[in-house]
Amino acid sequence: MLTQRTKDIVKATAPVLAEHGYPIVQRFYRRLFEAHPELKNTFNMAHQEQGQQQQALARAVYAYAENIDDPSSLSAVLQNIANKHASLDVRPEHYPIVGEHLLGAIRDVLGDAATDEIISAWAQAYGNLADVLMGMESQLRERRATQVGGWNGWRTFVVKEKRPESSVITSFVLEPADGKPVVNFEPGQYTSIAVRVPALGLQQIRQYSLSDLPNGQTYRITVKRDAGDGQRPAGYVSSLLHDDLQVGSEVQIAAPYGSFHIDVNATTPIVLISGGVGLTPMISMLKRAIQDSGRQVVFVHGARNSAVHAMRDRLKQTAVTHSNFRAIIFYDSPLPGDVQGKDYDYPGFIDLDLIAGEVLLPDADYYICGPIPFMRVQHDKLKSNDIRESHIHYEVFGPDLFAE
Repeated sequence: MLTQRTKDIVKATAPVLAEHGYPIVQRFYRRLFEAHPELKNTFNMAHQEQGQQQQALARAVYAYAENIDDPSSLSAVLQNIANKHASLDVRPEHYPIVGEHLLGAIRDVLGDAATDEIISAWAQAYGNLADVLMGMESQLRERRATQVGGWNGWRTFVVKEKRPESSVITSFVLEPADGKPVVNFEPGQYTSIAVRVPALGLQQIRQYSLSDLPNGQTYRITVKRDAGDGQRPAGYVSSLLHDDLQVGSEVQIAAPYGSFHIDVNATTPIVLISGGVGLTPMISMLKRAIQDSGRQVVFVHGARNSAVHAMRDRLKQTAVTHSNFRAIIFYDSPLPGDVQGKDYDYPGFIDLDLIAGEVLLPDADYYICGPIPFMRVQHDKLKSNDIRESHIHYEVFGPDLFAE
């Protein structure tokens, strides 16, 4: 239990750490990788190169300090972090290493301003946070390992099927090499996939939503090729999966985790809102939700055009065969052959005001997935329409925190 004196010191020094946050975490990662280069196999090195991971850690440290009097206000954030750590196979022995180099980085950057009392207070605060996360992660791993088909760490899977879904999106059906069952999952959860990236000489891990219903035998992930742009290179792992992963290839897979999933026991309406490849967890949610007779499901999806719109034919068929399901499609850059009313419903980006009568439903839960700027727009639009925060759910992959 942290003393009030410790909390006061952390709160008082939080603005200083926020001001110097980016240099501190840059120094932290340099120290960490110099002392433990093997941890590069766990961290996303593309986000390291782009500075995203550094920014996210700086915001996370400051958010914790701001809420140190009432850590329960961060429960949703901590639950999300714990699930990601369990999926990445982060272990208790990693926490002291991270703590050592984070505190060392604070001293390095702040110099004499980082007194022994300040460092001691932050060490206690970090230890308290680490204990909370380790406890949460232990419970998650134990629950997974004791379920039918469950496991901890990494398990070898084989590609059973590789199916293009659009010009940039491909689905992979994966089955365990040992032929044994796989643990079921909640619709919306994800798995981690670990592959060797020759360009880096490292293992890299990425998390992908499971895009089909649980069946106890296989998992399906649906991956968008990250082609990069003029400012950043193509995605290491997504390019490798599209180009090199073939039927019969082996990959290492973690058990499913994630706090972004539907309540399968609820009967109230569900509104799914996705942009681009953000539709992947929605497909699993949708399939499960329409099994519940009478439960209203609305799926709002935005894509550039038909060439990159994954699974569109399957969505159309679902709308034909299930009267409780409605799909509303926006294309912001329709192709000359794309027909409004047939291929898509509205031109432009998703505009919830335009379809308010169809999506603002009594007691509905809203699930959002897509690029972070897209999710912020949808989140803010729902809030402006008096949708309670407790009814808005979202998934963020990568290091960014949704709420800054």
